[in-house]
Amino acid sequence: MAKKNTKDNTRKYWWLGHLILAVAAAFVTVLLLFWALKGITRHGKTLEVPDFSNMTISEANKLARKSHLRLKITDSVYIPQLHAGQVIKQTPSAGSKVKKNRNILITINSLVPMMVKAPDVVGYSLRQAESNLTAANLRVGRLNYVPDIATNSVMGQSYKGRPLVPGTDIPAQSEIDLSLGLSGDNCWTRIPNLIAVPYHRVKSELTYNSLNLDKILFDATVKTYADTLNSVVYRQEPEPTIGKSARMGTGVTLFLTLNKELAELNRKNVVAKDQAKDTSALALPKDTQVEELPENAGEDQQAEDIDQSEDEIEL
Repeated sequence: MAKKNTKDNTRKYWWLGHLILAVAAAFVTVLLLFWALKGITRHGKTLEVPDFSNMTISEANKLARKSHLRLKITDSVYIPQLHAGQVIKQTPSAGSKVKKNRNILITINSLVPMMVKAPDVVGYSLRQAESNLTAANLRVGRLNYVPDIATNSVMGQSYKGRPLVPGTDIPAQSEIDLSLGLSGDNCWTRIPNLIAVPYHRVKSELTYNSLNLDKILFDATVKTYADTLNSVVYRQEPEPTIGKSARMGTGVTLFLTLNKELAELNRKNVVAKDQAKDTSALALPKDTQVEELPENAGEDQQAEDIDQSEDEIEL
């Protein structure tokens, strides 16, 4: 009788055993899937992205394969100062942590330069010539002054040392050297204070003051082209002047950094030194004649400067 009851109970709760087995099987399956997924996605295993900037495509691909990563070119720009195919930008940035075989998106310098037609700026003033060249996606290069009655009037244009014929196809952003007139009575300019001025503005500031950029030197903080664009001047040679004591065409050497605090500190020191100077004690270039002015000369000169500024605006 007892055996019969035991068999009846076993038959009655047979589904409970199957349920326990099903739950155990599901638990084991979940564990196996978790471990498999962990292995496939390499959970917790990451690689550090190297710095591909300034490398050629070939060099960047070799480093990418060595680092178990993949490169994908997503954009290209044309910068004449850089080599064709040079890596300019990457995403993710260098030092980022990524999974194996991750795609690194890069921007390169165009392999084929964009061509533009050279305008004719002969006969224009320096400011008008700069405006026309900028509109044509070109830049003012070196200013070469020659004796002439019309100061800062363009007498010739050249590219890479050769005369440039208007309408010639040349790479965009090329520098066009200008031959300019220089009168003996109007050949002096001032050297502006460029301390803390951003990289992209220094050339135009010098051109505005009829000066040349001799050299541009970067400190150790500037490592990539992006750093170059973000850098500022922290030192210059010659130092800034208050009056017109530098001959037009004088070359200026600039030193740039990413340390903007240093640049700002130097700027304040230079300004303080300039303000402490007596303009009458400025050292004048050789062969400069100094004339004694009447008492009202300052007012007359100021009126003349205002009239000249108004004429320039009307032009």
